[in-house]
Amino acid sequence: MKVAGIVAEYNPFHTGHAHQIAVTRAAMGGDCAVVAVMSGSWVQQAHCAVVDKWTRAQLALMGGADLVLELPTVWAMSSAESFARGAVSILHACGVVDAISFGSECGDVDKLRRVAACLDSREYRTALGPMLDKGETFAVCRQRAVEQLLGKDMGNLLSGANNNLGVEYIRALNALGSDVEPMTVLRQGAGHNQVTEEAVFRSATQLRREIMRENWRAVEEFLPAGGLEWLQNAARPDLQRAERAVLARLRTMTAEDWAKLPDSGALEGLPQRLERAGRTCTDLADFFDRAKTRRFTHARLRRLVLWAYLGMTVADVPETPPYIRVLGFNQRGRAVLAKMRKAAALPVITKPAHAKRLEGDARRLFELECRCTDLYDLCLESIPTPGREWTCGPVTTE
Repeated sequence: MKVAGIVAEYNPFHTGHAHQIAVTRAAMGGDCAVVAVMSGSWVQQAHCAVVDKWTRAQLALMGGADLVLELPTVWAMSSAESFARGAVSILHACGVVDAISFGSECGDVDKLRRVAACLDSREYRTALGPMLDKGETFAVCRQRAVEQLLGKDMGNLLSGANNNLGVEYIRALNALGSDVEPMTVLRQGAGHNQVTEEAVFRSATQLRREIMRENWRAVEEFLPAGGLEWLQNAARPDLQRAERAVLARLRTMTAEDWAKLPDSGALEGLPQRLERAGRTCTDLADFFDRAKTRRFTHARLRRLVLWAYLGMTVADVPETPPYIRVLGFNQRGRAVLAKMRKAAALPVITKPAHAKRLEGDARRLFELECRCTDLYDLCLESIPTPGREWTCGPVTTE
């Protein structure tokens, strides 16, 4: 049995994700198992996930995944490079994954390999430096440096969000010396963050918008069969409910505190700007207005704010993930787990009680994940008793 790995947020799982799984399974053989590494309570664009991670894992299993693993928040809510490095490290450590499948706008893995090799070259680093000195965002400078070395068409690949992530998955595989093969599925339907009525598949952004409006008729056909009921019954968070708690944290942050966060822009003086914004703002929108600059994207600032709220710093990020956390599985996923128990390079946590055996960085990271979930729960209308990480086990569809 072949095993394919997929990295996703499934926020929420929809028919576009199911299409990727079906194409991947067809390419690798009908009995191919699909292992998904999924973000937990918080997602890369610095929002709370639309519903809790156990409900999202359930939808993924209903849509074709066999085993769902968690990408801890310190990687899930970070830059594309760090996000990819954390997720790919988990798939590699499973010891059973043959290929990693990802969607892309170009659908050509060889082109993405070329861009990945370019980004890891000395020539790229030489070209990048002078461009950064001009004050543009890192993403713009990065693309222009690749255009300079490989030509405009190749550099333009980095303008696609999914191409960009695919390149980072390949770079992470190369850095690990992994024998896991990259493969890509041409992305169809609405683009990343796109809202449209024309595409055969809807973007997760559009579906989240309709979910928050409780416009269930606009959502149902793009969910796995039976998925609507799960979404309707799940508590849905809203960061505005915790805004005063976030502001309380921002008002106590010093420039030194901000500098301890990843991508803090310490060399460009951003921490001082963030301290001033935090001490003078009246709400989060006001904070972002005061803090924004041409160089730092809104998504990056949002991540910094939520890292501050969650009490995470660079020091909390281990070199690599120290454990593999299971969020859900079906019968085929159980078979994969049986192989992983012999082949995995990291402890495999299938029950919360197993986390009590963790030590050192692994135990600290799990306890940090507990805090992240407890703070996510402050965004719910009815706040649960703290400690859900210690009481919620994996979901199953057996």
